[in-house]
Amino acid sequence: MKKIFFTLSLIISTFCFAQKELQPAGSEIIDTVEGDLDGDKIPERVVIYTTADEGELGKIREIQIQKRSGGTWMILSKSRNAILESAGGGMMGDPYQETTIEKGILNITQAGGSSWKWSYTDKYRFQNGHFELIGHSSTYGRPGDYWADIDFNLSTGQLNYKKEVENTSEYGKSKQETYIKKGLKIDLQNRNQKEPRKIVLPKTKEEIYL
Repeated sequence: MKKIFFTLSLIISTFCFAQKELQPAGSEIIDTVEGDLDGDKIPERVVIYTTADEGELGKIREIQIQKRSGGTWMILSKSRNAILESAGGGMMGDPYQETTIEKGILNITQAGGSSWKWSYTDKYRFQNGHFELIGHSSTYGRPGDYWADIDFNLSTGQLNYKKEVENTSEYGKSKQETYIKKGLKIDLQNRNQKEPRKIVLPKTKEEIYL
C-alpha cells in the first residue's frame, strides 16, 4: 500500500511540475482535456490558460497542445489567437464554452452577445505539421428577428448558409445558399485576426465573417 501511495504521489508531483514548467507566468488554467490528436494512439493534453496579459477585450487566452516525449511533456503547438479574450463575449462576458476531442479532431466552442447572440465551434485537425481549421459551424441572431446558421467545411470548401427570418418587414424573406469557397488556410496561429475574414455569398449577397 505504501509503495502504491508513493508511486501515485510521484506521478502527481511530476504532472504538476510539468504543468508549471509549461504554464505562462502569472496565468490560470481554465480547462484541460486529453485525447489522441496526431494519430499515434498516445493522448495529447490540451490546456487553456487565462494569461496575465491584457488585450483589447480582457485577458489574453493561450491554448497549448502538449505531447509526452521521453517521459516529459513538450509543447506540440500553442496559440494566443484561437481562443477569444476573457471579455470577448460582450454583455455575456467570458466567451469560452468548452474544448473537446472527438475522433482526433480538436473542437473549440465559444459564444457571446446580449439580445443579439452568437456561438461557433471551430474544428481543427493535425495535418501538414500543424493544426489546421477544417470545419466551422456557427449560429447568430435574435429572437423575433432572425437566426442564421453556417456550416463550413474548409477541407471541401462547401459552405452551407441558412437564414430563418421572423421579422420579414425589416429583414426580408428567409434565405439559404450553398457556396464553394476553397483556398482558405487557417490554423491555430492565425485564427482570429484584427480584420475578420469576410465572405460575400454570390446569390444572396449575405456577408459571412470568420
